[in-house]
Amino acid sequence: MGSGIAQVAAMAGYKTILFDVSAEMVQKGRSAIEKNLQTLTERNKLTSAEQQLILTRISYTTSIADCAADLLIEAIVEKPEIKEELFKNLAAVNTSEAIFASNTSSLSLTTLAGKIPHPGRFAGLHFFNPAPLMKLVEVVMTPLTDDTTIKTLTAVAIQMDKTPVLCRDAPGFIVNHVARPYYLEALRLVEEGLADIETIDQVMEATGFRMGPFRLMDLIGNDINYAVSCSVYEAMGQPLRLKPSPIQEAQVKQGALGRKTGKGYYRYEQ
Repeated sequence: MGSGIAQVAAMAGYKTILFDVSAEMVQKGRSAIEKNLQTLTERNKLTSAEQQLILTRISYTTSIADCAADLLIEAIVEKPEIKEELFKNLAAVNTSEAIFASNTSSLSLTTLAGKIPHPGRFAGLHFFNPAPLMKLVEVVMTPLTDDTTIKTLTAVAIQMDKTPVLCRDAPGFIVNHVARPYYLEALRLVEEGLADIETIDQVMEATGFRMGPFRLMDLIGNDINYAVSCSVYEAMGQPLRLKPSPIQEAQVKQGALGRKTGKGYYRYEQ
């Protein structure tokens, strides 16, 4: 997600820094961006000059000291303590006017806001995968977020050619709350032996869904999708209807995360 968001920002005209503590992940992100832009050029969506200009707007680093900016968008692992540590480290190298945004799918932004500096300048900016293609962005406010931050994030999303939807901090926000039954009921059908994975996907796609639930979980990543299900389940008081699936839990434990690992509910060429 991080490289996709960086690509979107650079294409929108913003000078962009892609940061990761892992040099390997930075290079992976860089390669993905360069490949995506080359594909757009080959399809005549960009000129060669535009492609090169976008590339000049992006820099890459493994040093957090380089991460000084007007807007910082976090897109790391869904663990609140790690996000909290990152934002505190970023605060140390940025001014009090910098806006911090989290791309979290389901963690409590209000809880996180209470643990980091300048909570009024913090909100959710939730992109959907793949970020360069998906138009929707959830702009998520906490009770501590100030109006200027929300207005700025909304304007940035529009500049990125996205469709911003404003919502308040709540379990799963809008999309991931509404979408839980799509995934969980499909998984229950398989658990109960009522239908197989391929049939469920084919039926849902035949009714108008662009992707069946299992293809979509593989695209999102089973680790991320399962983490969101667990987060929403706990935050909503553990209702039976939202109980995470043991099938997906097993996929995560086996490392069958979907497209990014080459194997999930389906197999993929790397």
